[in-house]
Amino acid sequence: MKTEYQQDALNRARGNTSALNYDAIYRGMTAKGIPSGEIIPRENVLTLPAWNALGRKVKKGETGVRVTSWIRYTDKLGQEQVRPTSGTVFHISQTQEA
Repeated sequence: MKTEYQQDALNRARGNTSALNYDAIYRGMTAKGIPSGEIIPRENVLTLPAWNALGRKVKKGETGVRVTSWIRYTDKLGQEQVRPTSGTVFHISQTQEA
């Protein structure tokens, strides 16, 4: 069952165009033995909630790659700000159908 949070995570992953964390994704995934040619961020490398929205779950014992993303937001004074946030991503080979 898709929750609103899971769907939002999937929409953010697919709708974002920033490539700032791609280097960390490629380094981390290749260190796990996943060939770089099989790594496509935002398509087959997603967060747990995004995979859940697609009806997949992370296999038991799998560990993801920690990445930092930058989130834009409007502060209390109405000024646009940017802050870092971190998350963990998983390759599709680390998941299975739920």
